[in-house]
Amino acid sequence: MSRGIYITANDKVADHAIALLNSIRAYDQETPVVLIPYDENYHEVAGILKSRFNVTVYKDLEFIDRLSKRLHSTFGDEFFARPNQFRKQACWFGEFDEFLYIDTDIVVFEQIIDNLNHFDKYDFLSCDYQHRGGIKNVFSQTVINENVFTLDELKDIFNGGWWASKKGLISEQDIYATFAECAAHPQYFDFTQKTSDQPIINYMILKRIQKRFNLVNLDDKVPGSWAGSTHFIREGNVLFDPSSDRPLQYLHWAGIRIEPGCAYWDIWAHYRYFGETMPTFEPAEPKKTDSKIKQLMNLIKN
Repeated sequence: MSRGIYITANDKVADHAIALLNSIRAYDQETPVVLIPYDENYHEVAGILKSRFNVTVYKDLEFIDRLSKRLHSTFGDEFFARPNQFRKQACWFGEFDEFLYIDTDIVVFEQIIDNLNHFDKYDFLSCDYQHRGGIKNVFSQTVINENVFTLDELKDIFNGGWWASKKGLISEQDIYATFAECAAHPQYFDFTQKTSDQPIINYMILKRIQKRFNLVNLDDKVPGSWAGSTHFIREGNVLFDPSSDRPLQYLHWAGIRIEPGCAYWDIWAHYRYFGETMPTFEPAEPKKTDSKIKQLMNLIKN
């Protein structure tokens, strides 16, 4: 039974990929990691990740291209803000029998692959508190009004940046059929914040995989993971969640631009420049705000 980690990246996010891999390798030197190219501009980051972390490139690039084009065409080329995010669906058909997918705007604080030990009971794993915010950024109220999902099923909503499953549970035809269903009912989804793959993969998992589990439900003290949470405390090079008195498993800058001055920048910079001389960074310029008069005029206009 083979296990491994998939990531997606291109040269533009090379720094993010390096930070993620430095954090993974700080706790785990052995688990194989495979890069799914986000687009055609991936050769530089692939070379860096191969030489430093022994990351390999997904073997069947023709399949990724075919899958991507078919999914794009189902909705139309202009429908999604970031359609290439759907390339991560190649995870279902790669070399690992059991796999974990991780976005590159994440760093981890443990041997993260060990979470797959829960596959003795489940077929799909997530690990976040996305569901605590309701259905926004995933579904619209229509799915409740039309009984597309029950309220209990909607408690299984998850963030698309960290999830795990097993090869072969979803077929290529399952993916195409799911996209066709979703394209026929765009009113089911919340794309207002320019999410792309998250609503669709949630729909597919809730419809097609019954044995799913969110690891934050193991007990009432599982720590959070979102960098938008301000209460985490740094201890060494990990973060603790004081509400659970446990170290975080990982930190995810979902929806947050990673730059000097952002939330937990020091943690990200530690892993990005681990083993290197850290550059000197200029503090981020404060964002300009409109005058009170202009704010009032905008309010009246709207």
